[in-house]
Amino acid sequence: MNQDQENGEKRENGAVTEMERRDFLKLGLAITGIFAGGTLLSAVSVVDEVFANREEIAEHYPYKPHYSMLIHQDRCIDCERCVAACAETNNVPEYGYRTRILEQLHPESEGRQTEFIPVLCNQCNNPACVRACPTRATYKDGENGIVMVDKGKCIGCKTCMSACPFNARYYNEETRAVDKCNFCYDTRLSRGEQLTACAEACPAGVRVFGDLSDPESEVYRSVHNIEKAVWVLRPETGVKPNVFYTKG
Repeated sequence: MNQDQENGEKRENGAVTEMERRDFLKLGLAITGIFAGGTLLSAVSVVDEVFANREEIAEHYPYKPHYSMLIHQDRCIDCERCVAACAETNNVPEYGYRTRILEQLHPESEGRQTEFIPVLCNQCNNPACVRACPTRATYKDGENGIVMVDKGKCIGCKTCMSACPFNARYYNEETRAVDKCNFCYDTRLSRGEQLTACAEACPAGVRVFGDLSDPESEVYRSVHNIEKAVWVLRPETGVKPNVFYTKG
């Protein structure tokens, strides 16, 4: 069997390609497995192997602060307080959304048969929406890495909506522009608040928000906790999300 055939077989079996391994090593994460038909990636920290010291860790991330969120999926109780807080804070219309709660059923499970999965814009490091936007209305902020939308430049073509692998955007009929989560940057972070509205409103501690470039932050410590598996959604798309998931 030649190398191409071997790589093809690995992909069919849901294994991880060498390119994907290299990409996640660059993030300080090592792949431990594939779940849910290959759509969820399990990764654990290899930070001590990749970086020599804490100063190098902080310098590795391209943004400062490098905003990120870790979601404890199994803690979500579907109370939707996060959704309500987001809508109120960011003037989201009833037909719109910046964050949602998806439901996954496991009827054959002996334990918990329903899982709730909070989803939002993943603030990707390699965002497909930015590449797709013909007017550059969608862009990645050069200082903090948040994917933003310049409503003045948006022409409502919805190309970015089609490009997003997480279905995290909607068209706002009032502003005639696409809208999405921006980690409450204009409504909270830029005004001195430390948390997004959804993270502050959650009664179960589902969402951990913070600076991924700061080794002292809770989100950094959680993502790089070698005792727990951490994964991202849709790793096969190559967009490199900044929203991570874990259980426990």
